[in-house]
Amino acid sequence: MANEPAPFIVGVGRSGTTLLRLMIDSHPAIAIPPETHFIPAIDPRADSEGFLSVVLSSGRWADFHLDAATFRSEILSLPHFTVSDGLRVFYRQYAERFQKTRWGDKTPPYAVHLGQIASLLPEARFIHVIRDGRDSALSYRGLWFGPGTRTEAHARMWRDRILTTRQIAAQHRLPYLELRFETLVRRPEASLRTVCDFIEVPFHADMLDYHHKARDRIGEVSARSGHPVLPDVSKEDWARIFSKTFEPPDETRIGVWRREMSKDDQETYLSIAGELLQELGYR
Repeated sequence: MANEPAPFIVGVGRSGTTLLRLMIDSHPAIAIPPETHFIPAIDPRADSEGFLSVVLSSGRWADFHLDAATFRSEILSLPHFTVSDGLRVFYRQYAERFQKTRWGDKTPPYAVHLGQIASLLPEARFIHVIRDGRDSALSYRGLWFGPGTRTEAHARMWRDRILTTRQIAAQHRLPYLELRFETLVRRPEASLRTVCDFIEVPFHADMLDYHHKARDRIGEVSARSGHPVLPDVSKEDWARIFSKTFEPPDETRIGVWRREMSKDDQETYLSIAGELLQELGYR
């Protein structure tokens, strides 16, 4: 029997991917974990021990609140291990924490790994969230992750990420849906009905009430200190970064660049990414 469609939410950071994750995660049937990040590090030919080594040593493992011994036991009990089945065990165990039967993923950088993910998980349905790059750039201000504070760096990253994602999706003929942040915020129910049709699940009104559980879901991400790669981040830091999701959609966050981005930065952004902005309909 074919596996049920699994939504994989990708895009440029600070473009609404977390908002969509919380909305879909509020569906009674679907659970989406915090960002995973480990799939590109897994050798598709890995054996069970190689797979376990990558997943369990990931700096994100603690965020999922799964029992490592139980996870290891189920992986090692698979009669003919494949990385594909190993990934399905991970996502299924996570969904079972919430008594849910379906799962998905929200890891924005997977936007450039769609082909690898599709080869491992043919059931993946890719949802590319796109936001006006100038608003995305401003949303990165004061954060420790992202392309830095230079307007040029964000404009290039935004342009190249979107173009690359579209190219990969077309090249591999993947099941792929583009969703605008602005439409999701202005018309959330219509947007979510489109998403539900795409992943073949009935729309449920609970998806519109995502903000009631958002603080708890964001709070699953563990505080970190002393990690060799990731910076020290407290649970309060995570809550601050994603605090906008604790409230209903806020249309005032659309077009923030008009009042908060300097004229020089606006011109710089247009000089680099203006063609794509125009193609996408952003003035």
